Amino acid sequence: MKHTSDHHESERDIHHREHHRTSRRGRLFESGRMKLLVLHLIQQSPKHGYEIIKEISDLVGDGYTPSAGTIYPTLNNLEEMNFILLLDAERKQYQVTELGEAYLKEQQEMLGVLLEKLRLRREIHNNDQLIDIHRAMENLKTALRLKLNVADLKQEQIYQIAEKIDQAAIAIGRL
Repeated sequence: MKHTSDHHESERDIHHREHHRTSRRGRLFESGRMKLLVLHLIQQSPKHGYEIIKEISDLVGDGYTPSAGTIYPTLNNLEEMNFILLLDAERKQYQVTELGEAYLKEQQEMLGVLLEKLRLRREIHNNDQLIDIHRAMENLKTALRLKLNVADLKQEQIYQIAEKIDQAAIAIGRL
């Protein structure tokens, strides 16, 4: 017999695994952004979970596909917040509520920033002319992951790494 606490533990495990999976590639969605994107997609037309997974995969590109362990709890959360409701219970198809519409209006700026971030990411990954930039970004992420996995990283090293990244960002911005 599964207790309620076991169910919540299971959701935390799924969230942890999903967070760990996405962390290895870098955090694509900051806190709350996945909810915002899912709500935005449902606003365009009523959808069920699989359609949302497919649309996000297409929107992000580069082989990224959100897991069911991310999307279905997000849908449950949006439903609990009264931002969406089941349109078709048999197909589990959702539509946005008036409260969800109001929330999307409040979050238009953040949504615009998120959609632009995804567009730019897709453009970099899909543009052969930018392949050297993509390769360099992946090299930096790999170097950072390897360095950050060192357990005895000293505070001075952390400052030095951050300073090098800041210097590179400034130099790129001045090009």
